[in-house]
Amino acid sequence: MLLLGAQPRLQQPFRQYARRAYATAKLSNGVKIAYDIHEAPKDASPRNAPVVFLHGLFGSKKNNRSMSKVLARDLKRPVYAIDLRNHGDSSHHQRHDYTALAEDIEHFLEQERITDSTLIGHSMGAKTAMTVALRQRVPIASLISVDNAPIDAALKSDFAKYVRAMRRIEEAHVKRQADADAILAEYEDELPIRQFLLTNLYRAEDGTQKWRIPIKYLANALDNMADFPFRDPDEVRFAGPTLFVRGTKSHYVADEMLPTIGRFFPNFKLADVESGHWVISEKPEDFRKAVVEFLQEQE
Repeated sequence: MLLLGAQPRLQQPFRQYARRAYATAKLSNGVKIAYDIHEAPKDASPRNAPVVFLHGLFGSKKNNRSMSKVLARDLKRPVYAIDLRNHGDSSHHQRHDYTALAEDIEHFLEQERITDSTLIGHSMGAKTAMTVALRQRVPIASLISVDNAPIDAALKSDFAKYVRAMRRIEEAHVKRQADADAILAEYEDELPIRQFLLTNLYRAEDGTQKWRIPIKYLANALDNMADFPFRDPDEVRFAGPTLFVRGTKSHYVADEMLPTIGRFFPNFKLADVESGHWVISEKPEDFRKAVVEFLQEQE
């Protein structure tokens, strides 16, 4: 049961996991969630509510490491960078939809006694954060959605293409990342995107490159990632401060979606960044400014 009056346990995880690359939390639903904690500056108030950062599809907590450190510094808040289920160092599960992802985050916030946090999510992480906010099972103070909207919308065909490439790499039993990249280059021209996807590889004991993520589960979940669990904004809404950061060269938050966003999130603001879908990596400084200005207004 969530202790509503409890303060976030900010110091204990640092002591407990000081010698580990990341921390883990075994949730009550059996899922193991891996996460990094980026400490706030020493002069920060211990009452400053944490930020919880959620990555996108095929991403991990590593993708947000640099930005998490910067936000911890600028906002003077601890930042938890999460590996969602079936990603990074978190456990694998055949169920992968936004309700399940949101339940994981709710259990995590309860278990770590984190209240009144700010949820930041990109892409899949954005829809997960929105789902947590709209379910209202745990108290969050504010929400930042990065290049996604609370609607059913087909994923770009790129994601299915990436799955095909990953399967080819797996079947080829390559031993070097360069060989994996050569296969991936047949499906994706942009080197930064290939490098992003290849962060999911690791060298197995037999010397071959293996995927850390369960390709089968995520391939089966692509339709789920296009969905959104709420249909009627007249039935559920989140009235807290909300920021939608969108890439102006991306199609995920089109102008015609803004009325629906406003009905689900009546207290929302919009920040446009001249980028594609990968807003944080393409324009990190513009993203940082938008987030810091928005959250400092709430203080």
